[in-house]
Amino acid sequence: MTATLPRIVPAGLDGLIVRFGDILSEPANRAALAYRAAFDAEGVDGVAETATSLVSTFVRFAPGADPDAVQARAATLMDSRDWTEAALPAGRRLVRVPTLYGTDRAPQLAAAAEAAGLSEADAVSSLSSARLRVTAIGFAPGQPYLGTLGEEWDIPRLTDLAQVPAAALVVAVRQLVLFAQASPTGWRHVGQTRLQLFRPEADTPFVLRPGDEVTFASISENAFDDLPDGPDGGAEWEDIA
Repeated sequence: MTATLPRIVPAGLDGLIVRFGDILSEPANRAALAYRAAFDAEGVDGVAETATSLVSTFVRFAPGADPDAVQARAATLMDSRDWTEAALPAGRRLVRVPTLYGTDRAPQLAAAAEAAGLSEADAVSSLSSARLRVTAIGFAPGQPYLGTLGEEWDIPRLTDLAQVPAAALVVAVRQLVLFAQASPTGWRHVGQTRLQLFRPEADTPFVLRPGDEVTFASISENAFDDLPDGPDGGAEWEDIA
């Protein structure tokens, strides 16, 4: 029997997880983001840090904290409202990232389009017109998961891994991932950008945050080659909340 949601579960010896879903969905992701912002705003004693995953909020206890007291505060807040209908946190941005689809710089576009039952042109139209939320940061520093795409993009990961460069745009399971660094992956490499996601020398090393929204407008190969130098790679930023 499926446990009631939301629920609180332990996370090792020094934390807890407030879970709003067992699979990725817009309401569950919204709930995790909104709950974390509200929990942080309460300034609960004994909390070292918080973070979100796709559908959960993680709370880590500070040394010497009273775990029962922290959990009680977390439970009271969890039960205070329907978090799946909560407003998203303030401070979000819309980021428009110029993207080269296909060519030898993103060589798996054709295979991804075929798996989705689309022509290459329709695949590019679908991906470049999508406005997607950063649902979580993970796998590598500053690396965003973005979703969700239409059901046609519920394509599986590949079992054979391929190396992709930093700033590669890849697709699988109705999500896009923009790679923060060169890495092997089973997700299909469909686009290439120049956005530097992890900037360790900056005051805020992670460029994107959960809750931000991103679009990947299609540009030509010549336009890609002409993108300005610098870590933004031609991306444009707009405050949305």
